[in-house]
Amino acid sequence: MNSSRLWTIVTLELMQRVRSVAWYVLLGVFAAILVGVTALSFLAFSGFSGWSNGAGSAVYSVIVYVVLLLVVLVSPTLAGNSVNGDREQATLAPVQVTLATTGEIIVGKLLAAWISGLAFVAVAVPFLIVATVAGGVTPAGLLVPLAVLIAEIGVFSAIGVGLSALIARPLFSIAATYLVVAAFVIGTLIVFGLGGGATRSETTTHSRYVEYTGDGRELGCTDWETQTSEVPRFDRVWWVLAANPFVIVADATPTTYDRYGYPIDLFGQIASAVRYAQIPPETDTWWDGCLTTTPDSDSTREATEGLAPSWFVGLAVQLVVAGGLLWGGWARTRTPARTLPPGTRVA
Repeated sequence: MNSSRLWTIVTLELMQRVRSVAWYVLLGVFAAILVGVTALSFLAFSGFSGWSNGAGSAVYSVIVYVVLLLVVLVSPTLAGNSVNGDREQATLAPVQVTLATTGEIIVGKLLAAWISGLAFVAVAVPFLIVATVAGGVTPAGLLVPLAVLIAEIGVFSAIGVGLSALIARPLFSIAATYLVVAAFVIGTLIVFGLGGGATRSETTTHSRYVEYTGDGRELGCTDWETQTSEVPRFDRVWWVLAANPFVIVADATPTTYDRYGYPIDLFGQIASAVRYAQIPPETDTWWDGCLTTTPDSDSTREATEGLAPSWFVGLAVQLVVAGGLLWGGWARTRTPARTLPPGTRVA
């Protein structure tokens, strides 16, 4: 793969986007959204006294998630028609007859889409700096989510480029890219919720409480009562969430806790929720309302300590899907082609 030819393809792709006024309007709208989100985040988190020392960490996690959300929404449009759009406009064939190989064309378009997505990260940098200066952001909490965010942008770009090479019509390839991205973002949540509800287990609850007379005098404790019910088993399907990009960012970031052992940012809360889902429900529980003292419950840090992280598995699944689509796109785009989709313009 020749670096000079590869960079030429990347440059041509980027110049087509930079010349568009809509591109700058999109970045401006994105910056305006971040201004509002940052201001509202500081106002919201400053209202919680327990979070005051970690407001910067909380705001940082919100900004990273907003960037990821907007990239998820925009990436299919940026990459979903990169190959078949050129094929439809008869500008792909002149490139294919040059010295540029099919691999260089596919990778060049991927890099161009990736760089376009990173433009949103560049716009978000000033806001991330503000959150860092506000305090509470550790070096790992600063760099890890940013690195995973950059990797996720590359994955979504690869999915879009691969589908644009596989599907002949730009409209269908963009729609297919949205569907694949939605499967990772929303589909994993749906499967997790329905799967947990569909796989239930029977649990028995034993309870008693203090009995009082009508004038408020205590009579003593009631007899033990037993109730049987069914509870969802999310511990059997928690792994479905591993491929969700928002879970990957949260799970990969080291969680920052307050002095009581509870997460102070959005990353920590989501990661802890996924870890909690790994814990199987108790099938036999006891509740004694006659006790004068209530047993202390474990903090989030204590309850989730030692549970398995899953972000690397989810990222590996995404990379396999993106790599498979890129390989299929390369096979469909390589020349000389044995067959072409009906109505395809080649010159």
